[in-house]
Amino acid sequence: MAFARGTVEYKFKVHNNTDQAIKKILVSEDGKKYGYFDIGNGIPAGATVELVWAESTDGENCEQLFKAVFADGEESDPVKFDFCEKGLVLEFN
Repeated sequence: MAFARGTVEYKFKVHNNTDQAIKKILVSEDGKKYGYFDIGNGIPAGATVELVWAESTDGENCEQLFKAVFADGEESDPVKFDFCEKGLVLEFN
């Protein structure tokens, strides 16, 4: 189900509760093709950052698969989240 987000800015937080930096945040509607968020040099262990969806994603579904790539190159398992949910915090343990 597509959700037209219009001009509303959709934000969410990522909390890195691991002992490694997160180097990439990957997202996908279908689990096959992943895009990524620009998180600069990464999210340090113990840190929380706020991310904002790009306007180019306004025609996409709110529910997306999400995974992280850590400093050692390991990827987390993909998990589905509703990114239109207000106050969403994604936590990695």
